[in-house]
Amino acid sequence: MTPDNNLLRVGIVQMECADDTEANLAQAEEAIRNAATDGADVVCLPELFLSRYFCQTEDVSRFELAEPVPGPTTGRLADLARAEGVDVIASLFEKRATGLYHNTAAFISGDTGFVGKYRKMHIPDDPRYYEKFYFAPGDLGFVTFETHRHRISTLICWDQWYPEAARAAALRGAEVLFYPTAIGWHPAEKNEFGDRQHDAWEVAQRAHAVANGVYVVAVNRVGFEPAPDAATVTDGIEFWGQSFVAGPDGHVIYRAPADRADIAVIELDLSRIESQRHGWPFLRDRRVDAYEDVTRRYVD
Repeated sequence: MTPDNNLLRVGIVQMECADDTEANLAQAEEAIRNAATDGADVVCLPELFLSRYFCQTEDVSRFELAEPVPGPTTGRLADLARAEGVDVIASLFEKRATGLYHNTAAFISGDTGFVGKYRKMHIPDDPRYYEKFYFAPGDLGFVTFETHRHRISTLICWDQWYPEAARAAALRGAEVLFYPTAIGWHPAEKNEFGDRQHDAWEVAQRAHAVANGVYVVAVNRVGFEPAPDAATVTDGIEFWGQSFVAGPDGHVIYRAPADRADIAVIELDLSRIESQRHGWPFLRDRRVDAYEDVTRRYVD
């Protein structure tokens, strides 16, 4: 059978992460094998999947989790990707130099191994998300990678709230935007704000799909992770799972559960991008001559 060059099969791995990095890596490897068996062309893991989400506190000992990229984990995943004939997106804690670290997504090809990386551009600093303590902002710009004759881009978590990031990736030819993610509820706020917080997260990314005529793939972790300095048993983050895939019209094609790990392979028909952009020609009608204010912090 002749393969359909318009189809891309994306695998999403929604994980519950433990303290044991080797156990997390083994879990991810098994999930990649399962997704490859189910026909995935490219598999995306959650943000910082090798450990619990350590940014809940500012702790210098956590820098011991960092490693070079490329490095030992990308090497191990490259061997697996080659054996399974699948591409992999892996979010890692990158040690660039002593005292200089990034939140980095590596793109690993089943054909050639490590291809390149994207460093998270937008770094949050919020209660239980103290990422500015650990990560310098990315300095590689918004990059795209080739996979199975198609161009994809990977952004990371907090990037998903910024329309500028999605637009920049789309303007570089990305047909699919991947967002490895670690996001959830503060349990004390969930009853009052939980539904609205989750809805805002999903709607923002579905809007990126619509505005750019691309697919969006958001891959979250799941499960409750207590804060290392927790004063109560509910002090921590309840990661809300619900990884999802949205089409270029914003419609949700697949949504994972909120309360358990999940592995899924979703077939994307990339020919839909052309018909969507013909019907809603947002790229055609952009006023690129009038957007200079977007590059300013604020228009006083």
